[in-house]
Amino acid sequence: MVTIYDIARVTGYSAPTVSRALTGTGKLTEETRKKIIAAANEMGYEPNSIARSLSTKRTNLIGIIYDDVQMSRGFTHPLFSGVLNTFRETVEKQGYDIIFLSRHFKMSYLAHARYRAVEGVAIINPETGQYNNYEDFAASDIPCVSTSAIIPGICSVLSENEEAGYIAAKHFVAMGHKKIAYLSGPYDSYSTAALERYKGFKRGLEECGMEEPYCEICDTWADDAGKAGFSRLYERHNDITAVFTSSDLLARGIIQYANENNISLPDDLSVIGFDDDSASSFITPSLTTFRQNSAVIAKKASELLINAINGKPIEDDLVRIPAEFIVRNSVKRLRNLS
Repeated sequence: MVTIYDIARVTGYSAPTVSRALTGTGKLTEETRKKIIAAANEMGYEPNSIARSLSTKRTNLIGIIYDDVQMSRGFTHPLFSGVLNTFRETVEKQGYDIIFLSRHFKMSYLAHARYRAVEGVAIINPETGQYNNYEDFAASDIPCVSTSAIIPGICSVLSENEEAGYIAAKHFVAMGHKKIAYLSGPYDSYSTAALERYKGFKRGLEECGMEEPYCEICDTWADDAGKAGFSRLYERHNDITAVFTSSDLLARGIIQYANENNISLPDDLSVIGFDDDSASSFITPSLTTFRQNSAVIAKKASELLINAINGKPIEDDLVRIPAEFIVRNSVKRLRNLS
C-alpha cells in the first residue's frame, strides 16, 4: 500500500506537506499541490479513511434518510430523487461522502448514524408516521436538516406549498370555475405539505368570494388511492368542474376514474396537480401542475447542514423555496356558467 511517506520520498517534499496537499489543507502553492496529487495518482495512492478519521476525528460522512412506503416510487420520485442527486453532488464537492441510514438493522436511525459515525444527517424523504426517531436527532449532537417534514428542533427546507395552493385557486377562478374541489394526500403534524396546499387553496378561493372547496383526503399518495378518493368525492359532489390535487400521482388517479366513467377531461372536469411528474407532460390532457425546485432545495439544505457541521449557527429553522406553476392543457376556460 502506498503511503504519504512513499509520495514524500518520490516528490522530495516532507510527509506533512504531502498530507496537507492530499487533504486540501494548509498554505501550499497550487503548483506544489498539483505536483503532489499527480504523483499520488500515478503511484495509486488510496487514502486510509479509518486512520484519517482516528487522527482528525472527522469522517466526512453525511447520513441520508430516504424512505418511500406510501408512494413506492423509490429513486424515481419527481422531487426527492432530484433533491438526492443534487445534494450528493453538492456535498461531494465539499469533500463529503453520503451513506444511507436504515432501521433494518434492529437499531434506530440515530443509533445507525452513531454507528456509522456520520457528521450530519439529511432527512430527504422520511416514512410518514414514523417520526419518534427523527425527533431524537434534534436532541442529539448530530447536525440535521430536513427537505420534507417539519420536525421540531431540525431545520427544514421546503417548497412554498401555501402559495402554490393560492395560485391554483386563483387560476381556477380566472378560468370561470365555481364548483371546485381539493383532493388531498395524507398528512400529520410533521408531514404538512398536503394541508399547507389546502390552506393556500382555500385562502385563494375566499379572496374571490367563493366558499371553501369540497375536500377528500386519500389514504396514501399513490394513484390508486387518488382514484378511490376521487370516487368518494365525486359521488357526493358530481357537479364539480375543477379539482386541485396535492400530487400528480393523485391526479393520475382522477384521470383513471374519469376515463372509466365517461368524464371528459378537461371538458367536464379540469385538474391541477403538484410535482410535475415525468409523465405529466405526456398524458392526455397534459397536466397543469407545480414543479418544485429540487436543485435549489438541495443546495440550500446542503449549505445549511455543512455550516452546522462546521459549527456555524443556523439562523432560520424553516426555509421556503417557491414552486413553479406549469400551465398545460388540463384546465378549461368556462364561459356563461351559472
